[in-house]
Amino acid sequence: MEQILKRIVIATGNKDKMKELKAMLEGVLVQIVPMNDFDNIPAVVENGQTFKENALIKARTVTSALNMIALADDSGLEVDFLKGQPGVKSARFAGEHATDEENNEKLLKLLKDVPLQKRTARFKCVIALTCPDGREFTAEGTCEGYIVFEPKGNKGFGYDPLFWVPEYNKTFGEMEPFLKNQISHRAKALKKIVKIIGTEII
Repeated sequence: MEQILKRIVIATGNKDKMKELKAMLEGVLVQIVPMNDFDNIPAVVENGQTFKENALIKARTVTSALNMIALADDSGLEVDFLKGQPGVKSARFAGEHATDEENNEKLLKLLKDVPLQKRTARFKCVIALTCPDGREFTAEGTCEGYIVFEPKGNKGFGYDPLFWVPEYNKTFGEMEPFLKNQISHRAKALKKIVKIIGTEII
């Protein structure tokens, strides 16, 4: 008898993020459904002060609208020299509808003449899983690195071409997706959530 898989809606409209999450969830015994398959989900207002708050806002919105399990992530870049900026505003660092290039350009301008050893940064991700019965789970992952002086590589998205991981001597923009999906902040958070899915959901 064929197993009926639990359906989990991925609460993101970001196609790059969706692609990454789908690749990382391959092999997990759930049916992944993109949020864009539905048209009755209200606009999500990400007004949280932390990644955790925003991830929960997104997941709760989808669970409430569809009465289904939802998975959402909120992630961003924290640069030590900039006291943790851009943080939760990573996607709109250079303005509400800023492109990746505009955000990267602003970051490089703010770090102009700052030596590499002071350009320490980390990507941080919080993934939230919300259920119709009210149960909620969250998991966090981080990846440490440095901000380089110019974009390197054309893979990934967001700040990936600027984020250099010394252990691999590559930016996320230069890494093959397979490698990035093993070591990234999102991968680390998702591994924890997959364990929760295995024990609490399936």
